[in-house]
Amino acid sequence: MIRTVLGDIPAAALGVTLMHEHILCDIRPPALRGMPMAPITMADRYDIDYGRIPNATKSLLDDRDLATAEVAAFAADGGQAMVELTIGGLSPDPRGLQAVSRATGVHIVMGCGHYVEAFHDPANATRSVEDFAAEMVAAIRTGAFGTDIRAGIIGEIGCTETWTAQEQRVMAGAVLAQQETGAALTIHPGAVPEAPFEILAFLRAHGADLRRTIMGHVDRTLFDEASILALAESGMVLEFDLFGFESAYWSFAPIMMPNDGQRLRLIRALIDRGHLDQVAISHDICRLTRLLAYGGHGYGHLLRNVRPFALAQGFDAAEWNAMLAATPARLLSLPE
Repeated sequence: MIRTVLGDIPAAALGVTLMHEHILCDIRPPALRGMPMAPITMADRYDIDYGRIPNATKSLLDDRDLATAEVAAFAADGGQAMVELTIGGLSPDPRGLQAVSRATGVHIVMGCGHYVEAFHDPANATRSVEDFAAEMVAAIRTGAFGTDIRAGIIGEIGCTETWTAQEQRVMAGAVLAQQETGAALTIHPGAVPEAPFEILAFLRAHGADLRRTIMGHVDRTLFDEASILALAESGMVLEFDLFGFESAYWSFAPIMMPNDGQRLRLIRALIDRGHLDQVAISHDICRLTRLLAYGGHGYGHLLRNVRPFALAQGFDAAEWNAMLAATPARLLSLPE
């Protein structure tokens, strides 16, 4: 069964699923938290989205009505479920997720744990591995973020480029919670090519179930086929979760981002080497400027735009179904 914000459902009922999204969140960097909430207009929307104009407004998704409309549009495009990874430090809203799910009919699986240290509650500085683990186990079994609404996945557990001791304690706690609950674990790695492999070594040393571990953001972290294939050899799931982000410029790190075609080429290489069941795909929407209401691609981009493009490039329907339905159902299934 799969644990959603409205309760448990059979795995077969999940359907077409985005594995890494944000519906209601506050991902404003701490340095921008006191910045005035400037409006976003059609005249400056692109430059704000591109990252050249600092804007705190774009990083606050707290409008439940807007979220409902955007998720309903995803349902109209054929979407049936979303994994929502707004966790500690990002202002999770479990009640809001319930309201959106009820209004749209879209299954929502909520994450738990903590984002990168810059977003942590100061109290985390003195917490132990076991304390973090107990929090995540309780989130899955009894309720998360001060509610009785249960999480169905661990993560996205945040790691920075220079992985801090505090972030490592959270990750070690997440591995213990995975061992205790059987839940899948999603990771936000630092934006350097070494980060996924450093985290992989840590996970192995701590006994993580790599087949139920998802390395997020590989499409902004690893850019060559050899590195992608080397990571896949570990058995973990590789998540290409920035579909729709087609700008080479990345405001958070000095890297050159791929476009959707380049993402598909790397996925094709993985499939051709027998790693189809280790590929997850999504958009990681966490900015207003990526929503339909603000001229963005919205949560349905993979279904409306990328899927027909991929099929025209030689992917087949069974491969697409594996990435968007079969693999999510396997990863999100919990023991009875």
